[in-house]
Amino acid sequence: MTDAAKTTSVSDALGQCLPYLRRYARALTGSQSSGDAFAAAALEAILTDRSVLDGVDVRTGVFRVLYGIWASAGAPVEEGESGLRAKAQKHLAKLTNHSREALLLHTIEGFSFEEVGQIIGVDKEEASELVQIARREMADNVAGSVMIIEDEAIIAMDIESIVAEMGHRVTGIARTRDEAVKLGKSDVPDLILADIQLADNSSGIDAVNDLMGELGIRPVIFITAFPERLLTGNKPE
Repeated sequence: MTDAAKTTSVSDALGQCLPYLRRYARALTGSQSSGDAFAAAALEAILTDRSVLDGVDVRTGVFRVLYGIWASAGAPVEEGESGLRAKAQKHLAKLTNHSREALLLHTIEGFSFEEVGQIIGVDKEEASELVQIARREMADNVAGSVMIIEDEAIIAMDIESIVAEMGHRVTGIARTRDEAVKLGKSDVPDLILADIQLADNSSGIDAVNDLMGELGIRPVIFITAFPERLLTGNKPE
């Protein structure tokens, strides 16, 4: 292949990588503007000296250059996002050093552990361990408290087991509307799992409405054999 053909091939590969490079840069830095600045710096470095891609394929190489520039700048992370993105960045920021970057490369960008290692400068085994550490820490960070409103004992026990296996804490199980309100006020849950038809012929929907009035708005998942009772067009659906 001639030098001109090689240059064209590399340029084409860089063009194909650019949208994904910008995505990763945004995740690394916390904002699109900052991420774009680092992505541009990476491309400039490659165009100035193609040897920075030696030893790896172009896609792995360009991510390696970006990571190196970002790390050498002190690995800055801004708080430029809002809403759910801001919450995601907050969780990611708590992860062990290098595990966040490895997790993003593997799960979002689809790099193998060997490629992740080439990008961040560790071996394949360490890259794999970093991803596992990140996953464990994220699971711990998002664990919450869950309240169950269910009058059937066996079903309630099954739900409790599932919730506990997922790493969450069950605040308790309420069988009636009154029990639900009492339980919710004594141990405020992050999430409510509710049946509709309860033991004393009371309504799980009414129990949830009462809880919302006492505790404020919070996420609810209804688990029921009567979904039509939720499809009335009335709040708080």
